Amino acid sequence: MALARAFERAVDQLRYDAAFADVEVVSHSAHHRRDAHALKVVLDRPGGADVALCERIAGALNARLADCDEPYVLEVETAGLDRPLTKPGDYARFSGQPAKVATTLPIHGQKTHRGTLGGVRGTNVVLKMLDGELLVPLAAIKSAHLEYDIRADLRRAKEERKRHEHDTRTN
Repeated sequence: MALARAFERAVDQLRYDAAFADVEVVSHSAHHRRDAHALKVVLDRPGGADVALCERIAGALNARLADCDEPYVLEVETAGLDRPLTKPGDYARFSGQPAKVATTLPIHGQKTHRGTLGGVRGTNVVLKMLDGELLVPLAAIKSAHLEYDIRADLRRAKEERKRHEHDTRTN
């Protein structure tokens, strides 16, 4: 258990480290497995996190855990394109993005809802759907994450190519 507490402190200290000032710890966990502790950290930062950042964070955490003699496996990863939404501020920050929200109780007969985030209104997440807005109580959210749509990216890229071709022909 000493390792789990040391890990909690090490992760908490990251936010005071100037080298990681723009890094957000989306989530972290410590679980005891048969042979070793499994330590996991999920990161994000404006503009996205990359492998180099994950390596730097892993190095910083390993240095802070150097005095622990319990065996562990450390996994540091980015939040990714389907980033989990874990705090009320996430729903406002990613307003306008497509998301999937799973609830603990059915809302309009369903526990899974997909739409575009519209921020937070009071204690509810606003999810814009084809047929209007759905207000999802924060307390009823089991899990939520952004949904990446590769087709939308491909459409945008195609439109940009067409605009570029048109601009080069007209100039």
